[in-house]
Amino acid sequence: MICGSMKKLFLLTAVCVAASSYGVAQTAVPARDTSIKGATIEVIQSYKPEVKQRPKQEYTPSLPPVDNTHPVFNYNVPQQTLNYSYNSLPLRPLALGRDTTLPPYPNYVKLGGGNLSTLFLDAGIGSLKGKNYETAFHLHSITQQGSIQDQKSSLTDFEADGTLHKASGQWHGFVDAMRNQYSYFGYNHDLYQPTADSIKQTFTSVKVGADMQKENAADSKFNYHPAIAASIYADKFSTTETSFTLNAPFYYRIDSSLDLQIAANGIFTQYKNAQQSFSNNIIQFDPGINYHTGSFTAHAYLSPAIGSNENYLLPNLGATYNIPKTLFTINAGWTASVRQNTYEQLTTENPYIFNSFVAPQGMYAPQQTRSDEVYGGIQTNLGNHLSLSGRVSWWQYDHLPVFLNNIGDQKQFSVLYDNNLNATSLQAALTYKVANKFSADVQGIFYTYFNGSQAKAWQEPGIRLRGSLLYRPIAALSLTAYANVLDQIYALQNATIVKLDPTLDIGGSAEYQLIPRLSVFLQVNNLLNNKNERWLGYQSYGTNIYGGLRFKF
Repeated sequence: MICGSMKKLFLLTAVCVAASSYGVAQTAVPARDTSIKGATIEVIQSYKPEVKQRPKQEYTPSLPPVDNTHPVFNYNVPQQTLNYSYNSLPLRPLALGRDTTLPPYPNYVKLGGGNLSTLFLDAGIGSLKGKNYETAFHLHSITQQGSIQDQKSSLTDFEADGTLHKASGQWHGFVDAMRNQYSYFGYNHDLYQPTADSIKQTFTSVKVGADMQKENAADSKFNYHPAIAASIYADKFSTTETSFTLNAPFYYRIDSSLDLQIAANGIFTQYKNAQQSFSNNIIQFDPGINYHTGSFTAHAYLSPAIGSNENYLLPNLGATYNIPKTLFTINAGWTASVRQNTYEQLTTENPYIFNSFVAPQGMYAPQQTRSDEVYGGIQTNLGNHLSLSGRVSWWQYDHLPVFLNNIGDQKQFSVLYDNNLNATSLQAALTYKVANKFSADVQGIFYTYFNGSQAKAWQEPGIRLRGSLLYRPIAALSLTAYANVLDQIYALQNATIVKLDPTLDIGGSAEYQLIPRLSVFLQVNNLLNNKNERWLGYQSYGTNIYGGLRFKF
């Protein structure tokens, strides 16, 4: 046991001595720098090659994004000389119009007669057309005689219209000839007995005109529509008025939402009778911009104008907005304009005025009327058939023509001018339409005048109401009805302000097609036989019924 242990101890001692000897040897060797100079270390990473996957092909193609930019369409509507609407006029020959029924024949003749010595003619020709032109001719005439002494009137009008389509553009022209006869029957028949020749008045006019525009104007960025017209207007008492009109508008489309316009307009009128001769001219420039995108449209014009009496700066600003996700449209703006008050314009409104512009102060040239309207409105649809609209306006009139009875026999009116007249107005309209079977329309406008230079806005109605109805129970039968109301009309009678009674005119018509080319018609005016007075002293015709035949060919 002892011997074995000694052996183990001896071996362990030998190993320790050997190890110690080796450490001493290592320490004796000089120390060396452990940095590796000028060597390059490379790091090697294992690489596994991979092939990039090709994008998967889409086998269900999709359309490109929809282009919802709003295109610009410039519609330049030519003068429509053959588009007439029938409205009963109590103090003048009945207004005549082309038949609203659309027959399959381009030509027609309508003849009729009735009480009040009514003779009626209405004819149209639209078949004269070719590959590159179309024409239309229209003739209408009516005469009437009422129960009051000298209550007579007649109207005859002829219109011709034509359009020629050429590579250079669309050329359009028209001719209009009119003869309109009245009698000054509004005098006091108990006090005056005028001669027959002194109470007859006849207005005649001839108008010619032409205009030109590009054949496909909507497809062009640059458009134009020049127009010229000339006319002569005369009455029985040697009064003549000649007029020349020039319009030169130019349009340039910048992009789908913006276009520019500039126009030069001139109206040159010369009035002459035995006592007076004067010019009545307006030259106007209309630079402006139109913007439209999505549910919003706007326009802005600032038009300088040179008139016979003074110069003007006429703004025309407006905007319309369609409220998203609703059927409501709102609009607002400011519009200014100038009216010449020519002899033709004044006698068309009131045919019983003096032909020499006589006023209490004496004779003088007419004043031009500037009118400014600041407005706001709304429009909406209820369902598929009913539409409603309303508009509120503030007005400023400078030299508004009003009509005052002559203080003598009172059969004629003097033209006065109301300066700085203000007014507010409320307009409302309702339309209900079911295809071409049924339609009803009601419109009303209510004025309040104040701050004028005259005591009243003489003979200007404060209330105007109009309603119309169309019903086709069967294809061969058409029924219409109308109602017109005027109220708040003031006049001066024997130095006393009087309010005229409200006027109410109700009437209607019926037409039945006997065979495709022949139909029978009946017209009724002033069904209630009211003695309406639109102008003081001038009662309307009583109930007027006439009928006849219409032949289409």
